[in-house]
Amino acid sequence: MARIPKQTASEADGVQYRRARTWEIAFSQMNNGSAMIFYVLVGLMSYLQNAGYGIAVAVAGVILTVTRVFDGIVDPLIAMVIDRTTVTFGKLRLFMLGGWLIRSLAILLLFVWGSDAGLGVVFFIAVYIVYIVGSSMNDIAGQMSGPVLTNDPRQRPTVQVWATVYAYFVPAIFTIVSTVVFLPRHGNEFTVGMLRETAITYVVCSLAFQLLACVGVSRIDKPENFAHLADARAEADVSLRDMWHLLTKNGPFQRYLISGASDKLAQVVKSQAVISTLLWGILLGNMQLGTTLSLVAILPGIVFAILGARFTGRRGSKAATVTWTWICLILAAILTVFCLVVDTRAILGSVALAIAFFLLYLLMNGASMVVTVANGAMRADIIDYELDRSGKYLPATVTATYNIVDQIISSLGSTLALGAVALIGFTTVMPQPTDAPSTPILLMTLFLFFGLPILGWVCTLIAMRGYRLDREGMIEVQKRVAERKAALAETEPAGSLS
Repeated sequence: MARIPKQTASEADGVQYRRARTWEIAFSQMNNGSAMIFYVLVGLMSYLQNAGYGIAVAVAGVILTVTRVFDGIVDPLIAMVIDRTTVTFGKLRLFMLGGWLIRSLAILLLFVWGSDAGLGVVFFIAVYIVYIVGSSMNDIAGQMSGPVLTNDPRQRPTVQVWATVYAYFVPAIFTIVSTVVFLPRHGNEFTVGMLRETAITYVVCSLAFQLLACVGVSRIDKPENFAHLADARAEADVSLRDMWHLLTKNGPFQRYLISGASDKLAQVVKSQAVISTLLWGILLGNMQLGTTLSLVAILPGIVFAILGARFTGRRGSKAATVTWTWICLILAAILTVFCLVVDTRAILGSVALAIAFFLLYLLMNGASMVVTVANGAMRADIIDYELDRSGKYLPATVTATYNIVDQIISSLGSTLALGAVALIGFTTVMPQPTDAPSTPILLMTLFLFFGLPILGWVCTLIAMRGYRLDREGMIEVQKRVAERKAALAETEPAGSLS
């Protein structure tokens, strides 16, 4: 008996989806890998400020915090420029390469040509602002590539899997390179020479990632793939009003923001070094364990991401988000009770307790990875829904609007963490791994590490109750978009869409 071939998503849904080749997705997301290389360099910025420009440590922290405000301002402006730009030779590649060039020149100015030259704080701030402009340009264009590459619901989650792979492995590898290769060659000190050598090597490596990303998007980087659904004779310019309408009239985007912001706040808080000290150093008694476990969790996390992509492709981003958010919430609740019932200092001394703790922790980390994959697919769905709702294709604007909220939340993370730690007595000194555990430390740590994420997941579940872009809803969206494009193609001359 002949085997019946499996239906494609296009055949099953009655929609002619746009699909990408697997290698195109893998290459396109290398833009994220390039960005992660610069992320590692920014992590060295505080050493550069002090060693290369004589900026005090306290002032250095203020500079990096204040410039985040500028980052939040420049993102929507660059997004509007990208969405309004029409070029025949590739809009994505233009802004990806242009952004890479600007941020690379800024890094070389800061780390290589201007460092230790007596240029001072004004030069540093000016060039760092230039770096932010290049970063925003490159990152927004890179994040647009996924929604443009494919609108196949079975394939879209795969984009986030590749982005996650680069987000985890690239910074881990390049951090190891800087600490194991470059640092020992300079007496295990973050000297100007060490930072220069690191920056030059990293910029060259990032170029390789960037060029491969451009190869990945080359086939779809055409004006027709960024077309609005407005009449070509109508005004289709993108403005701040479109961003305002996105925030006020796009209900799915509002719920997506609530879900993403609540989860992000919990993630940023628990990732603070002071919170890691409380959990791994004081409560469990092994500070190095947290770093080791985060590295160990990468591989199972990627496996969960792959499985989550298949689940999201079959069931839709909403179903995946709700299902796996429940799993995260339940596992976090079990871990909280576990730590309340068991003496935390006894966990590492017992094989059974250690296995139980690590297994629950790795499962929660893996489940949250699935939510991350679903989140990426959900943003792509919202871009297409906005095209259906307003007639305007706004991938850069949607990305930038989300990034603004993301940056605001990220900036609150350290403040919330330090404020919470101050409430339990650490007002003049920071917690140290050698401190003795206490009930206030236990309760506050569990609230910040598990309780806050639980609250974030509850917010996600509430927001998703009214989110209507489920699997069936997106099929209808794609059908309407396809019908309107076909109607425009019949009434407008070829290539007239803007």
